[in-house]
Amino acid sequence: MSDRPHKRFAQHWLRSEKALEQIIAAAELTESDCVLEIGSGTGILTNRLLSETQAVVAVEIDRNLSKKLRQKLSDRDNFLLLQGDFLTIDLESLLASFPKFHNPNKVVANIPYNITGPIIEKLLGKISRPAVRTYQSMVLLVQKEVAERLIATPGTKAFGALSLRVQYLASCEIICTVPAKAFYPPPKVASAVIRLRPRAIFPPAKNPRQLETLIKLGFANRRKMLRNNLKSMISSEATEELLTRLNLNPKCRAEDLSLQNWIALCNSLDL
Repeated sequence: MSDRPHKRFAQHWLRSEKALEQIIAAAELTESDCVLEIGSGTGILTNRLLSETQAVVAVEIDRNLSKKLRQKLSDRDNFLLLQGDFLTIDLESLLASFPKFHNPNKVVANIPYNITGPIIEKLLGKISRPAVRTYQSMVLLVQKEVAERLIATPGTKAFGALSLRVQYLASCEIICTVPAKAFYPPPKVASAVIRLRPRAIFPPAKNPRQLETLIKLGFANRRKMLRNNLKSMISSEATEELLTRLNLNPKCRAEDLSLQNWIALCNSLDL
């Protein structure tokens, strides 16, 4: 390839046609879609998105790649490239000047693995402050280990605070796994394509900020029982009493509780 990946940007460019097809299929694209792509790289995914949608907004941090991609796709009137860091740019303000691109309804991207968490948080928001802009779906190529954490269920090793924070805001599924050889250069880990669908949880937490704090404290030390991790917020005795009332084991650990259990626990607190 003529362009050299930069390690500081965690660039691993997809070169597998099979994986590309799986991403496109998972996105369920229509001619009326406007897609947000984070990290357009050399444009292999961008080209496919442009041919199947009304418009594509790409955000690329690498100045050199941005320049080359603009030249390569200069004849496409349904393409808008924003050069900058997705985590820091004000997407709403920037898109306000481009009526055709101002309302992306889907996200499709091969994102940098070293900032997967912050990117997902910017797309979905937090439990206490969901993102103002919502998307129909987000199809992302991520590290397999992260994908497994996102879909994890209670009682499993992968289940943790990240699982709960994302599952409160969206449903998540793994579409397929992608081997390291599908990339240039190959990463040291296996990858997976995931699909997130933002949704409202029911019943919701009465105090979302309190739920966030509970989850953070609960998973502060996975080896400890939940009643001990929550001591700074509620006494061990009170926690035991609440857990018993909710038909939960008073000696449980944080990973033993489902999302609905956490919401019920939060809604039972009178702090």
